[in-house]
Amino acid sequence: MHDVVIRGGTVVDGTGAPSRTADVAVDEGVITEVGRVDEGARREIDADGLLVTPGWVDIHTHYDGQVTWDPELTPSSWHGVTTVVMGNCGVGFAPVQPGAESFLIELMEGVEDIPGTALHEGIDWQWNSFPEYLDALDAAPRAIDVAAQVPHAALRAFVMGERAHDEAAKGDELTEMAAITEAALAAGAVGVSTSRTILHSSRHGFVPGTNAPPDELLALADAVARAGHGVFEFVSDHQGGEGDRGWFLDFTRASGAPVTYALAQAPYAPVAYKDALAAAERDHADGLPIVPQVSCRPTGMLFGLQSSLHPFITHPTYRAMADLGIDERVARLRQPDVRAALLAEEPATGSPVARVLMSRWNQIFPLGDPPDYEPPASQSAQAVAERGGVRPEEIALDWLLEREGRALLFAPLASYVDYDFEAIRELMTHPRTVLGLSDGGAHCGLICDASMPTFLLTHWARDRTRGERIALEDAVRLQTSSTAALYGFDDRGVIAAGKKADLNLIDFDGLHLHAPQMVFDLPAGGRRLIQRVDGYIATLVAGEVTFEQGESTGARPGRLVRAGA
Repeated sequence: MHDVVIRGGTVVDGTGAPSRTADVAVDEGVITEVGRVDEGARREIDADGLLVTPGWVDIHTHYDGQVTWDPELTPSSWHGVTTVVMGNCGVGFAPVQPGAESFLIELMEGVEDIPGTALHEGIDWQWNSFPEYLDALDAAPRAIDVAAQVPHAALRAFVMGERAHDEAAKGDELTEMAAITEAALAAGAVGVSTSRTILHSSRHGFVPGTNAPPDELLALADAVARAGHGVFEFVSDHQGGEGDRGWFLDFTRASGAPVTYALAQAPYAPVAYKDALAAAERDHADGLPIVPQVSCRPTGMLFGLQSSLHPFITHPTYRAMADLGIDERVARLRQPDVRAALLAEEPATGSPVARVLMSRWNQIFPLGDPPDYEPPASQSAQAVAERGGVRPEEIALDWLLEREGRALLFAPLASYVDYDFEAIRELMTHPRTVLGLSDGGAHCGLICDASMPTFLLTHWARDRTRGERIALEDAVRLQTSSTAALYGFDDRGVIAAGKKADLNLIDFDGLHLHAPQMVFDLPAGGRRLIQRVDGYIATLVAGEVTFEQGESTGARPGRLVRAGA
């Protein structure tokens, strides 16, 4: 008798092969049969009319703190994610010197917009070294599997202290960083990450490691080579261009490790991504595993009156009421004199980047419910204002006041130059890219992209009307076997005998993304954007049902994924 048999579902196995009707048998957390299963089971699940897919493997999240207090890792687990990789972009919480915890929290708060108060209250700091951090993760029960990378900023802070921000590491410091990295990888870390973008900063300045010289990165490459495994992940303003290629090609030659970096269509260089794709193809032909990491929709800021950014947040009139409750703010903003005063003002910020982000009226849209992530240019604040003979600020304010002030505006940061997803389609279907960049657990007050795995099915495989869709089988492959393979997770991501029984049962026709909403459920009442979904009938991790009809069952089969184990 099997532990579980899932009967009569449409199996989309994660390889890209055509879907087929089959049963799936599970024993001791592992898939044992796929096809016709005659033997009975202790639990049988009727999957007639449902998709049966592998659990999603999300390789770009920032749950490094939340993982210590939230056993469910929502919202990712609501969206069928069964494995997450943390420690991206060079920030994280290990290693840490005693007394330096606040410094790492400030980095994470500045880079990833996770409330510092929540991190201070939620993290229990049962570790100093990275292996101790992994042991703490291993000891905590949770609903999904987690894997961790060594964050360069934390590594630098551990070794260099206050000098980590601005100074170059010395010889003995390079040796120490390499030794710590090697020990972390030997203990099960799945990679190393760094940030090299001016967009990532805290109150102390750019993230430690932003301007690290190549010899420091190559010292880390030597550690990866000695450990025998590990992915190197980074984010950079150059997006794999000439400012990066010299050192990361040397890194992968020295380490033998895959290098993955964030790639999108940049508004200031709208065709540069094509060069990066062509370079990745050449690198592959040369035996160099350079893997651009891309998303399935634009990284989009969500402006709202409860968000950490919106077009009026620095206006003096708004600042005077910013600490009031949302209902009172809405009431005041609807008063004609307050509205007139607000609209007569300019943003009161010295940051040119902030001013641009808040006033790109041709790239600000109403998100709506159901949310529309591929709106035409005619729906932008600028276009609507021009048709109505008013200023775009007036349109944006009207939109913000909808749904009693809970409405959200969609402001894509990149990959929306042409007001459609054709560049994104080219990026994510390219044979040398990998899907990622959901940032699950991060950007709590401004971005909510942990729903990307669901969006890949609803928009790309089912609903898209403004361009070609992709096959359901490819949509599943892109976030299962493809993402798992980059990190060497060869025990999951495919529905086949011998693979880990991480599975989703999905009502494909009924799959529905709700509009994001702001909640205040983090420790210390911290805020975060979440996005609910209908249509996940069940999610299984290691053969146990963890979510059923969108609700947690309380099962905690999730484990730490240790590389090399």
